[in-house]
Amino acid sequence: YVCSTWGNNHFKTFDGDVYHFSGYCEYNFVSDCREAYKEFSVHIQRALNHNGHPEIQYILVKIKDIMIYLKPNLIVVDGRIVRTPYYTSGVLIESNEIYTKIYAKLGLVLMWNQQDALMVELDNKFNNYTCGLCGDYNGIQIYNEFINGDASYNAITYGNMQKINNPSVKCEDPDETQNLPSCNEHRDECQRLLTSPAFADCRLRLNLEMYIQACMQDKCACKGKDDSFCLCSTISEYSRQCSHAGGHPGEWRTQNFC
Repeated sequence: YVCSTWGNNHFKTFDGDVYHFSGYCEYNFVSDCREAYKEFSVHIQRALNHNGHPEIQYILVKIKDIMIYLKPNLIVVDGRIVRTPYYTSGVLIESNEIYTKIYAKLGLVLMWNQQDALMVELDNKFNNYTCGLCGDYNGIQIYNEFINGDASYNAITYGNMQKINNPSVKCEDPDETQNLPSCNEHRDECQRLLTSPAFADCRLRLNLEMYIQACMQDKCACKGKDDSFCLCSTISEYSRQCSHAGGHPGEWRTQNFC
């Protein structure tokens, strides 16, 4: 029921595909894509922060006729800056120093850490009805996202297809011929971190290999620099997803790690 994006441009669809897409335009993260009345849409835009790491710059959420614009420490509803907790016809917005959360009665929960990580949980009444970077929520991996009829797409082509066309903004698509490096030299370290005793309760709840691969890509992207972002973002995501799946991650953060 959960779609998420985190860290170094990782995405996990509702159906469980994990892929990497480093686009810096505005994209449809997830929307109700039925032809008639669309109940909701969530758009995101990333940018590189002062450390050169990708962060979510803003999120644009439309629920029925309510427009919500989120930036770190800023929430605007229908053009007005609001303070939280804020409630308006079937939508509750809460925030603290770390998270901004939206609960919508129609069956959507959104949680953003005001930096790199966004998670959207959707009621299963939207099965088969969604589109965007989160996929179609049909319960089948790959199909209709990366394989559609006779066509097959790589992650970058798929991501570029979700761009919101805005004639007033010039924005380059990532190169669709780029291949991700293999990063195998980081496997042992990533595996050791994600199988530490703190995560014993997570092993059977999540697909560990997906997070090991994401962690390896993070290490590659940081070119071996000892940078907490390169390790902590995927481990944090693993911990969040484990809690969300009913697990109880132990204390894995220490004073000198994450």
